[in-house]
Amino acid sequence: MAASLQRAGHELVVNDLRREAAQPHIGRGAVWAESPRAVAEAVDVVFTSLPGPPEVESVAVGGGGSALIDGLRRGSAFIDLSTNSPTLMRRLHADFADRGVDVLDSPVSGGPSGAKSGRLALWVGGDEAVFSRHRPLLDAIGDQVFYVGPSGAGCVTKLVHNCAGYGIQAILAEVFTLGAKAGVDPLALWQSVRQGAVGRRRTFDRLPEQFLAHTYDPPSFALRLAHKDVTLATELGRDLHVPMRLASLALEELTEAMNRGWAGRDSRIAMVLQEERAGVHVEVEPDRLRAAVEQAD
Repeated sequence: MAASLQRAGHELVVNDLRREAAQPHIGRGAVWAESPRAVAEAVDVVFTSLPGPPEVESVAVGGGGSALIDGLRRGSAFIDLSTNSPTLMRRLHADFADRGVDVLDSPVSGGPSGAKSGRLALWVGGDEAVFSRHRPLLDAIGDQVFYVGPSGAGCVTKLVHNCAGYGIQAILAEVFTLGAKAGVDPLALWQSVRQGAVGRRRTFDRLPEQFLAHTYDPPSFALRLAHKDVTLATELGRDLHVPMRLASLALEELTEAMNRGWAGRDSRIAMVLQEERAGVHVEVEPDRLRAAVEQAD
């Protein structure tokens, strides 16, 4: 990400716990600073990319007079690229605002290869005017830059994305071990299912059709059929002694939805149960949803 900023023509002042990590950037003209405060004193915008909340807090406001807050001037900006706590970022937003410093939380997604190629998504929380002012810097880092809301919203978005990914990873491990133990070659299984209804579309592409629209009639795929399918899968798991913990949880959700009398409605009606437990209603106005889907396509 630092290299991307350099390629875009920006002059960098850099700091890291390991100076050798900064050497490639120094070799391209970046200036080394001995502390976060020294970086802050020398620049208009500071980016941090750190392991987690403790490190961000230490670098941003840690004691000893060497933190970013000790060096940033009024009118400057602090943009955190870390996967971080929204609670911490909202507190830092308030702390820095008292000193006239703007703060954005802008976690990234795309991994090391995306950082190297510039194919990164950035999800930005904070004041929209501040986002707009610094959009060119963000565009230099990634190719998919989204303003998602007030302070902390970027962090929330990243946590939703990553938690979904690891939840999906867990269920994929479960069902693929089922398939392999049932005698299907793993490569043939993968090649086949990726061309099915779930595999052909990206993970989040189906959400607008029922869940975000909050429309479950007429059904695209009836709940009773989904309940039958997951029942058969878990029965196969029992026959083969394959633990199916996550599939069993999914079956419990579908069963509860069936018991609500929703058998003939779309299978995604079961998602409403979690809305009820969370105490939140998820629904997007049709015009906004339609425009977003068209833009995504």
